[in-house]
Amino acid sequence: MTRERVVIVGAGFGGLAAARGLARAPVDVTLIDRCNHHLFQPLLYQVATAGLSPAEIAAPIRSILRDQKNARVVLGNVAGIDRDARQVRLEDATVVPYDRLVVATGARHSYFGRDDWARFAPGIKTIDDATAVRRKVLLALEHAETETDPARRQAFLTFVVIGAGPTGVEMAGAIAELARRSVSRDFRSITPHCSRVYLVEAAERVLGAFPEQLSQKARAAIEQLGVTVLTGNPVEAIAEDHIRVAGREIPTHAVIWAAGVQASPAARWLDAEADRSGRILVRRDLGVPGTSRIYAIGDTAALADEHGRCLPGVAPVAKQQGKHVARQIIERRSIPFRYRDWGNLATIGRHRAVIDMGRLRLSGALAWLLWCTAHIFFLVGFRNRLSVGACWLWNYLTFHRGARLITGGPTPTNQGE
Repeated sequence: MTRERVVIVGAGFGGLAAARGLARAPVDVTLIDRCNHHLFQPLLYQVATAGLSPAEIAAPIRSILRDQKNARVVLGNVAGIDRDARQVRLEDATVVPYDRLVVATGARHSYFGRDDWARFAPGIKTIDDATAVRRKVLLALEHAETETDPARRQAFLTFVVIGAGPTGVEMAGAIAELARRSVSRDFRSITPHCSRVYLVEAAERVLGAFPEQLSQKARAAIEQLGVTVLTGNPVEAIAEDHIRVAGREIPTHAVIWAAGVQASPAARWLDAEADRSGRILVRRDLGVPGTSRIYAIGDTAALADEHGRCLPGVAPVAKQQGKHVARQIIERRSIPFRYRDWGNLATIGRHRAVIDMGRLRLSGALAWLLWCTAHIFFLVGFRNRLSVGACWLWNYLTFHRGARLITGGPTPTNQGE
């Protein structure tokens, strides 16, 4: 009897959960991704702010699945999907046939129609994005150290984060700690009070998905770190050396985008109906309408919960959906998906965090400890958990950030030979 061929596109949280869920099933699994590693995206901001190195939050896909004998990994970019022929086409002309297809291609940055802002305000979705932002932030500090013009120097020491969701709040807090505490002792002309950090949000409050009480506590905590919060102020313009918000021009050379995302081109590949963010409108069983052989999960799919609210694009949703699709493939039946919400978490610098778990709402040091524990637990691999835990302890005790490497860009002449 021919074994069923299950192809999974994307090795993020959802795709990896689906592959692992099929480990003992009598199927052949092919996992396709354009990168050779699985990335723990919730901690990317710590790579961008020199708190962690990339290897501590990523693991090779082949290493993760090395003991799963029914799985193989294909490195490649998907160019399209032929539903009639049941084939996934890669950019190098490779064709991967399937009997069941799971699309878990994630999301990318959305600049709400202003894609020209991308080169001035990078976001962080990949390791390359995070190291590029790290380079931008650290170079600004280096330029400020030697700049003699006061106005230009202040512009180099001004950092702007756009978007006050969990990523934006965490990024702004980390930059404030980096610029004010972690590096000030390493420079001779930068003091803890030199830098300015702005958090810009078009909505009326930070962490809009959290209850208002926790949102207010988060704002108070991030302002205690020295961050200036500008809510109810949509961005009007972004240029190389400034940003304009509500008619006010802020000189800066370091703008980071954390304001919005849009889905991958998966809806176009499948000729499927999508929402405004490009996510495929799936059935209750996560299937793509018009076929019983294709599923979409994670940030690729749009599905409402029992209250009519679209499920958020967070890791727990993707992981639960991946496991659910694997179960349906094994049992060969349609099962409506129901999301089990474990709550929302966001950290705001050292020993500050907010947690919303329904009736349980926490803030402060205890919430921060729970945030740390949860993130270490969900990391892939014992080595990464141990490394991140040790690194966080060292950073907490010393304020030292050891991953302050400026990489990428033009290679300077080696002065140390």
